[in-house]
Amino acid sequence: SDMGMLSLQVSCLCGSAPWLLCSCCPSVKNSTVSRLLFTFLLFLGTLVSVIMIIPGVEKELHKLPGFCEDSGSVLGVQTRIDCISFVGLKAVYRVCFAMAAFFFLFAMLMVCVRSSKDPRAAVQNGFWFFKFLVLVGITVGAFYIPDGAFNVVWYYIGMVGSPIFIVIQLFLLIDFAYSWNQLWLSKAGEGNAKGWHAALCTVTSIFYAISIAAIALLYVYYTKPEGCTEGKILISISLILCLIVSAVAILPKVQDAQPQSGLLLQSSLVTLYTIYVTWSALANVPIESCNPTLLLRNSTSSETATQLLTTWWDATSIVGLIIFLFCIFCMSLRSSDNAQVNKLMLTQGSTAGAGGEAVAVESGLHRAYDNEQDGVSYDYSFFHFCLFLAALYIMMTLTNWYRPDTKGQELTSPWTVVWLKVSCSWIGLGTYLCMLVGPVLLPEWNFS
Repeated sequence: SDMGMLSLQVSCLCGSAPWLLCSCCPSVKNSTVSRLLFTFLLFLGTLVSVIMIIPGVEKELHKLPGFCEDSGSVLGVQTRIDCISFVGLKAVYRVCFAMAAFFFLFAMLMVCVRSSKDPRAAVQNGFWFFKFLVLVGITVGAFYIPDGAFNVVWYYIGMVGSPIFIVIQLFLLIDFAYSWNQLWLSKAGEGNAKGWHAALCTVTSIFYAISIAAIALLYVYYTKPEGCTEGKILISISLILCLIVSAVAILPKVQDAQPQSGLLLQSSLVTLYTIYVTWSALANVPIESCNPTLLLRNSTSSETATQLLTTWWDATSIVGLIIFLFCIFCMSLRSSDNAQVNKLMLTQGSTAGAGGEAVAVESGLHRAYDNEQDGVSYDYSFFHFCLFLAALYIMMTLTNWYRPDTKGQELTSPWTVVWLKVSCSWIGLGTYLCMLVGPVLLPEWNFS
């Protein structure tokens, strides 16, 4: 009936996550659906930012009759829209500001939610149409923020939040390597054990081979026989720390304390990620002779002032964007099987909620089931705080961490960015080292 269809439509717009799944979808956790939908909003904002920073978009906007200034009129009405504000660095800062404000608002709103019985949990898992409208409203409002100090202030906020997300990405990669190792070991237990163990060794060797080749290329392209002392120091320290972590991971006592953790695979992936962050840091060295990828945007000519663009699709930014998308998807799709990572990321084991799944299967329903009646499977507030940091990180990545002036006519790459990036990679390595030696030095250090 018409009333039934209307009721179903209202439920889809205002109800909880189960209504968003069709009958052909498998039964999934309510918490997983909610995280994926919030992640979709982040991906959507990222896509808009990428489009807005592509050169040539402004020309296409001017082709729309009556949309931009000096692009003609529609029905005799002349527009006053300045299309420069919709592209380049300005647009990226404003879209990412909107996403960050949206997720920070939810991080504050969801503090101390303990189960889905909390009234605020209904806001977390439902009202998606209205949440989308709120995000769109904040985004539209952000474009009315006057130029000037906003870009500089928001840049420094990004400088504080983005390095934290670099460390969070490392934890997510550690968890991914753990799950990868667990999966292949379970396959080995089912049959062809030698083949699966050989596959693990092969992947680990490939990761280390890529890391060694990358370090050699960093020495070749980002250092000189005379000079570029800072680059030599950064690469050397990262190399030494990676060697220490890899050596500790193969110690017999560490292996005995964590026999199923896949320490070699984890260490190889941690090493590869550390080398990437070091490469990303060297790409911001403000010395042209020591940085072949330095983007020169210091011109104050009228042409540069009107474009306000920075080229983001260099190799470091593309790799960073891929890692970002992969880590955010992993964080949203599942909880960790690693007790240490669960403690660090404030989540519970992925086996939680099995009872709800059984009820959903027995009833023959294909929908999201509530697996959080007795307790949340992840910290709502911390999850949104991670997305808040992710919005800052993608803003800095798309703008190559370049600092704008108050007029937006000059972009510079300060040394502060270099040291922030590489320091965060070292902090991540130190944390991972503690995860390796903690169970050995402190047997009572029980993560479970």
